Amino acid sequence: MKARKSWAMAYCGMAAALSVALMLLGAVIPIAMFIAPAVAGFLVATICVECGMQLALTAYAAVSLLALLFVVMPSVQSFYQILSQLTVLLYLIMYMLMFSAAIVLRYKMKDLARPFRLGKGNGLMWLLGCMGFCGALLAFILSFIPPSQISTGSNTVWFSVLVIGCIVVVGAPFLIYAARKPSWRNPQAQFEPFHWEQAAQTPANIAAANAAGTNAAAKPADGRK
Repeated sequence: MKARKSWAMAYCGMAAALSVALMLLGAVIPIAMFIAPAVAGFLVATICVECGMQLALTAYAAVSLLALLFVVMPSVQSFYQILSQLTVLLYLIMYMLMFSAAIVLRYKMKDLARPFRLGKGNGLMWLLGCMGFCGALLAFILSFIPPSQISTGSNTVWFSVLVIGCIVVVGAPFLIYAARKPSWRNPQAQFEPFHWEQAAQTPANIAAANAAGTNAAAKPADGRK
């Protein structure tokens, strides 16, 4: 499949890079940290072009809901701190899934040809997978503890925002997938199939595909006769 070049995605990358640079400059120039979200707001224009107005409005609504945390948090610093820890929690959930999936796939797809294999048996995979999972789980638990260096306000609000935020972000993809409709699919979108979706290229399958193509080509000729 040929890669589709998009000016919008290039623009998105430049805006994202500028936002990250401004956030890093926030340690030296405090006002830069407040300019970064404004620059990142231009990314929604990319969503409008690439994904449609509905997704753009959804992104606006999600950001507006997060902005309401300014009302319940005692300071701007605590607001950014709780958003940072919520981001870390979501990343750690992904890492725990990744380590557990590596172990599960070793058994479900044990005959799959892999470019790299960790050990001859499954012992090393279990060791490293469990170490990574336990490390991510420990960091996940510790990330709920509010920092003592800054005032975070009520502990009830702090834990509620983190727990509810994790539930909403993790559960949203499942709800969207359950409510999906055929009309949501873009007929012009092209995605490479996963390796388990591809039929095994055995001689029997190749011969069957060739026979089907030959029959399909012969039908119009028979019709003209």
